[in-house]
Amino acid sequence: MQPIPANQLLAGLTLAEPIPIHAVVTDSRKVEPGCVFVCFPGERVDGHTFAAGAYRDGAAYIIANHPVEGVPAERTVVVPDSALAMVRMASNYRMLFTPRIIGVTGSVGKTTTKEFCYAVLSAFGNTLKTEGNQNNDIGVPNTLFRLEDATQYAVVEMGMDHAGEIERLTRCVRPSAGIITMIGVSHLENLGTRENILKAKMEICAGLPDGAPLVLNADNDLLPTAQIPSRLHPVWFGIDRDADVRARDVQTGAEGTTFTLEDREYGSFSVSIPTAGLHTVYDALSAYAAATRLGLDPAACAAALANYQTTGMRQHIVEKGGVTVIEDCYNASPDSMKAALSVLKALPNPRKIALLGDMLELGDASEDGHRQTGVWAAEAGVAVLIAYGPHSAATAQAAKAQGVTTVHCQKPEEVLQCLRQFVQPGDALLAKASHAMKLEELLQDYYAGLPQA
Repeated sequence: MQPIPANQLLAGLTLAEPIPIHAVVTDSRKVEPGCVFVCFPGERVDGHTFAAGAYRDGAAYIIANHPVEGVPAERTVVVPDSALAMVRMASNYRMLFTPRIIGVTGSVGKTTTKEFCYAVLSAFGNTLKTEGNQNNDIGVPNTLFRLEDATQYAVVEMGMDHAGEIERLTRCVRPSAGIITMIGVSHLENLGTRENILKAKMEICAGLPDGAPLVLNADNDLLPTAQIPSRLHPVWFGIDRDADVRARDVQTGAEGTTFTLEDREYGSFSVSIPTAGLHTVYDALSAYAAATRLGLDPAACAAALANYQTTGMRQHIVEKGGVTVIEDCYNASPDSMKAALSVLKALPNPRKIALLGDMLELGDASEDGHRQTGVWAAEAGVAVLIAYGPHSAATAQAAKAQGVTTVHCQKPEEVLQCLRQFVQPGDALLAKASHAMKLEELLQDYYAGLPQA
């Protein structure tokens, strides 16, 4: 974070002195002289407990939900919502800089799309990106606080659980271009219908300037029905339907994917990306579309897609003890389950095993989503399905009805026993579930028992 006068950073929150602020922190262990410390009340830890200590350690201002003993009133900024205060400060800080920013939202594929955008933008200059899953009212400000004069480009991922959140974040980020990856069923628990999810994702329009490109998935069933403000420039990408940017002759496998990118405006390019599965082709197309419509060279954008690097345990393909493992343990929804199973199907391994755990936050769509996943597993040629968690009972039942050998597990040790029993060298194994199922820990325990190369 570059220094910013406190009266500028805290504008709209309080009248502050023009002293330089060097950081905004929410972790008391990261307090430094000249920072703003933001208190968040939590279920386990209340940040207000550390406010007095943060002030003693040099914090210039404390953002709190109430006065705190040990912190002078003139150094306390009392706000009703700490997260909203973070967004306001980030918005004030963002005004100091003029990078070209791509804002990314959607039900599935945000992080992969963000990484493709980063791969492309990085080929043209100093680029900032959202790290990890920092895509909410705290994470987006933390990303913006990393902006500096040298930043030429940025890609910011924006997530949401409720209506209104994307509008708040995009007005803060003020992107130069927007991407909506797709409209799926994530967050049905809070939003009720996919149509409401569409409305929530379309809030990204609120932060885009007049004439800005809005990049949308033409193959998604709902996005073509969206009401796009006439002041914006829609750019459609896809594979199956006619689109401004389209992929043809897609060839995918364990080593990656090749395709011909056809752009109505700029012509055709041969593209190679180090990812497997059609869904990653969509993500690559959207990144290319956004970057080129910001004026970047099309041929260089298409070539830079090859520089994509996966993050965390998101569809990371590894070899362990002679087994090809697709580690996809970060998150899960019916849409991403279908995509991951398509990758498993495309692998050349003769026998496919799937470890599929519960998908959370689906609300009333949970039963249907888990049951449909079982059908998709059968269609992907899964020989053995290991279903894990109470919701996955429906997945197991549906797969079994399709003739798949199926085991339903409720405990981690049962999953490990099944992996050791059914998975053999030469097999391909997909492990996918919501992050709360902790499949990454199960995989590490499983790997520990495999022959070491």
